[in-house]
Amino acid sequence: MNKKGIIIAVILVTALGGGVAYRLAHSPGGSEQAEHAEHAEEGHGDEKGGHAEGKEEKGHDEHGEKQVKMALEVQKQSGVVVAPAKKQQLAGVISATGKVEANADRIAHVSPRISGKIVAVRASLGDSVGGGQVLATLDSVELGEAMSRYHQSKTRLALAQSNMDRVKVLVDKKIAARKEILQAETDYRTAQTDLHTDQERLSLYGVSAADLKADRRPLLPVRSPIGGVITEKHAIVGELADPAKSLYTIADLSSVWVLVDIHEKDLAKVRRGQAATVVVSAFPETRFRGRITYLADVVDEATRTIKARVEVANPGRKLKPEMFASVELATAADAPPVLAVPEEAVQELEGRKLVFIAEGDTVFEPRKVELGRASGGMVEVVSGLKEGERFAAKGGFVLKSELLKGEIEGHDH
Repeated sequence: MNKKGIIIAVILVTALGGGVAYRLAHSPGGSEQAEHAEHAEEGHGDEKGGHAEGKEEKGHDEHGEKQVKMALEVQKQSGVVVAPAKKQQLAGVISATGKVEANADRIAHVSPRISGKIVAVRASLGDSVGGGQVLATLDSVELGEAMSRYHQSKTRLALAQSNMDRVKVLVDKKIAARKEILQAETDYRTAQTDLHTDQERLSLYGVSAADLKADRRPLLPVRSPIGGVITEKHAIVGELADPAKSLYTIADLSSVWVLVDIHEKDLAKVRRGQAATVVVSAFPETRFRGRITYLADVVDEATRTIKARVEVANPGRKLKPEMFASVELATAADAPPVLAVPEEAVQELEGRKLVFIAEGDTVFEPRKVELGRASGGMVEVVSGLKEGERFAAKGGFVLKSELLKGEIEGHDH
């Protein structure tokens, strides 16, 4: 009985499995529905991707039109100044290169008036010195001889004074003749002249009145004739110095020269007294003001240029001799007025020149502009800005920083 039941169960299972296989194999559109479902799933995924890409493009467009919002109080604190765009005449500019040199009118080579041995050095290279300051002292044989002559003259004057007083008494008593008093007065005046000559000689050597009163033999001081900086020093203790040998070179660098080459074609636009602006690479943000004080009369045959000398005030001694400099010479504003903005109002972003336009009181929109020529801190705007439009004349860099900060925060989100 058990054996018969098992056989029946096996037959039923086999029949059921064959029926299911047959139905799947012959079911119409079964594989097509599966494929359709797969394609539908893929299409849905593509559609989602397409929607995502559309959002990115929209964000990019909105990013391109991004504005900067800044409250009025923050603008004031950040130095943002809004002004209307207007036309103005731009002065022409002649650009040239040059080299800084010490002002030759403010250089002094210091040497002693007479020969002597250096016994003390009181100033060194690079020191700032004042006019009349002692730089070195000398022990001089010639000074000793001059001092000896001075003392002799002083003694002769005292004798002449005494003799003149004695003769006056004798003349009053009718003991001496009148001509003797005349001779005594002549000798006294001669002694006075000799003493004065010796005093002047010692003064020229640098000996003061206090040194003359002292009993000791004075040393010869070597003084700086001008205030400035020591740029050369040759004074060494123990060496002999004489008037032909310069011990120090003093340069007053509060004013320097910049020698530039002016092209022959620009000579008609250049004159003495013309204003000039000097910039050096060491201080690119600083503009030094000066004027042309000299124009050469001879054109260089090889370069077809002439030398011009610009005298420049040098506060803080920032300009050093031998520095290279860029020089701009302002010429007359003879061109018609053009729309111009300060150079600091123009900012560069991703290779584009931008000006921040004021949309109301607290909103700024960056706008691309095309620029023309620049002069005197102003630059011409060829396109992108209309006359009368309000823009950020100052503080453009602050607005650019805020714009970039907003972009970074947008990417983070």
